[in-house]
Amino acid sequence: MSFARLSAWGLDTGMCALMYAIQRRHRLHAGSRAEMERYIAAHAPLSREEYFAAPPAAVSGEAFAENAAPLHWASPVTTAFPANDRTHIDLFPGPRGWSAPTVFMLHALMSASDRGYRRWAADFNARGWNACFVHLPYHYSRTPPGHWKGELAITADAVRNCEGLRAGVSELRQLLALLRARGGTEFALWASSYGGWIAALLLSVEPDWRWAALMEPIANVEHAIWHSPTGLALRRELRRADIAPELLARLYPLVSPGHAAPLVESERVIFCAGGYDRIARAADIARMHETWRGSELLQVAQGHFGYRMMPAVWARLEERGLL
Repeated sequence: MSFARLSAWGLDTGMCALMYAIQRRHRLHAGSRAEMERYIAAHAPLSREEYFAAPPAAVSGEAFAENAAPLHWASPVTTAFPANDRTHIDLFPGPRGWSAPTVFMLHALMSASDRGYRRWAADFNARGWNACFVHLPYHYSRTPPGHWKGELAITADAVRNCEGLRAGVSELRQLLALLRARGGTEFALWASSYGGWIAALLLSVEPDWRWAALMEPIANVEHAIWHSPTGLALRRELRRADIAPELLARLYPLVSPGHAAPLVESERVIFCAGGYDRIARAADIARMHETWRGSELLQVAQGHFGYRMMPAVWARLEERGLL
């Protein structure tokens, strides 16, 4: 085994063990299966356009006036956690104002620090771009008291998982509408892992993207839940609650990236996979790339957790003249 592969295995194993310990805190109850069946009955007949509906966001007219002020509004998806029900967008305006291109930066599951994203925002600003760092559901400012960042985003509670994905997509659609109202016409996605999952879903309902960089997105939801090392605690709870893979699969047409084509031209999409990734496997991302004909696929020598991917994607965007 090469040193790079061994290092990737060790890092991924350590992170998966931490996630297992955290996810084990969340047990399903006796009515979980019935709750899920009710959710499926209510939502499975919907189209993605209906499921990810985005009513106008209620923000003040001065929402974009102060460079340092985050952008907030009430999420269109309400949950049992008030802290999660208010969006939070950190704005990094470039030198040309909000009519210039804007990139949405969507972080990974349980992302603990925005320090790196702030550096990338500065790089985008230097190229004339605006940047928006989006606090995804249950992360950062939206973390309910007593929980880790992102702890509640993915657990054995499939209904809460779906509602989190639904909120993430719907809120981004609202953000797009707000930026269009301020003269924005060009947008891009810089998205990793859980953020890449949400970005891929967003591409199936919104067409206006200059480019989209999807780094290790969860391309195969079935594998992530039922076979990957991060899904160990989830599948044990699901089986204990008598929730079979076939039941959960009824939601995939709504929340699985592989179940709908993007509205944007696939040539504008760059996938990046980790060659040693056991969560968002390179083979699954490659199959998605093949389905999205014309998209580009990069591969780097890392596992799911690592730091080589973003510099590689940035370099490729530069080569293609997309920045």
